[in-house]
Amino acid sequence: MNEYRLMKEKHQQEVNDFPLGFAFGDKQFEEMMSKWGLDAKKDSDLAQVAYLFAGAYILKKDIPAYKDMSKRHSREYEAAIAADKTGDGFCYEMFYYELCNHEFGYTGDYEDTLDALGLTWEQVQNQENLKHGLEKAAYQIMQEEG
Repeated sequence: MNEYRLMKEKHQQEVNDFPLGFAFGDKQFEEMMSKWGLDAKKDSDLAQVAYLFAGAYILKKDIPAYKDMSKRHSREYEAAIAADKTGDGFCYEMFYYELCNHEFGYTGDYEDTLDALGLTWEQVQNQENLKHGLEKAAYQIMQEEG
């Protein structure tokens, strides 16, 4: 089983389970606030909510827990990369998954994959396990594409 995919799914499920709200207009914002037991017309209730990203909102009291979860996700990701000394395990699986996801076999382009992973070309080239994992995954995909 692809350990990278499992970690990614686990992290996504934790984010999905986190009490975030989403609104892309006034009506949705009022509904979101109502679900939290708050009134979108009351300044005291509005003061309890923070904008997070792309239509996502969070109760201010939950911000520390959200930051802790995000930091833990980053630590787990970095630890898995570091633990794969050769690049044949987690690093390979990570690159293989994301290269396929970003149509590398068709485009031959690494940029979208590296962006999705929060890595730069220089980082990959300067870290042997990452470099090997990327080369191995790219070679595998090219072999499969025939």
